[in-house]
Amino acid sequence: MCSHDDHRHCDHAGSEPAGLTRRKAILSAGVAATAALSVALSTPAEAAASKNDKYADPKEPALPASTMQLRKAETALVVIDPQIDFLSPKGVTWGVVGPSVTEHNVVSNIGKLFAAAKSGGLTVAVSPHYYYPTDHGWKFEGALEKLMHSIGMFDRKGPLDLTDFRNSGADFMPEYKEYIEDNKTVIVSPHKVYGPETNDLVLQLRKRGVSQVVLAGMSANLCVESHMRELLEQGFEVAVVKDATAAAILPEGDGYLAAITNFRYMANAVWSTEDALGRIAAAQ
Repeated sequence: MCSHDDHRHCDHAGSEPAGLTRRKAILSAGVAATAALSVALSTPAEAAASKNDKYADPKEPALPASTMQLRKAETALVVIDPQIDFLSPKGVTWGVVGPSVTEHNVVSNIGKLFAAAKSGGLTVAVSPHYYYPTDHGWKFEGALEKLMHSIGMFDRKGPLDLTDFRNSGADFMPEYKEYIEDNKTVIVSPHKVYGPETNDLVLQLRKRGVSQVVLAGMSANLCVESHMRELLEQGFEVAVVKDATAAAILPEGDGYLAAITNFRYMANAVWSTEDALGRIAAAQ
């Protein structure tokens, strides 16, 4: 029995088939939603052109150009939620984020950033997202919180229990484990909604003398944007790597399009992965 009054989000012993059914249902629903959006475009060429037009940098920008230059000793690569539930076809959100992840080549681009940061001697930090059984006792939730809890996204058995963690949706992508599990990467405590206000990311960066952050991970208009906003408010200089993040595409809107607009308005810099790699390599 669970210890709270609202049993809707509980995963009790013996209920795994129902949980798996929910995971399959959300994947199917996400695929259907994405398909519904795409039918309005008559040809693949038109679809590609539309996407490129939506996300392309403005030809005549009104905002000042970035002057951000990386200083190696003060720079950290921060990767948010590099986890299976967001970035793998095995994850519960793939039906709605998969097209965006694939279009922007996010899995590969994050891997390149990890490799470059390690090679360049930068601080590397990961801000993960985990939910424990006690988190399912929350009495109120926003729309995405309700969804994440109902599909078991990022679920773990408990803060001190790694039972069934390996290769679960909450685990890190296999491609990144050589970088994350090297006993040098800072894995901060989990954030619980979207931003780092509930974890120790800022403390860990400050203790390492970090003042500049190169930001990547998932998802663009939720955790990445929330991390960007809080880090800016905390006085960090923040560059967002625009093709090392992606977002859900739903009838309610294109999360990536929403995010890229705010990145341009607020971040100290918005770079492509190629640009970020060059700047990391050149950092003094």
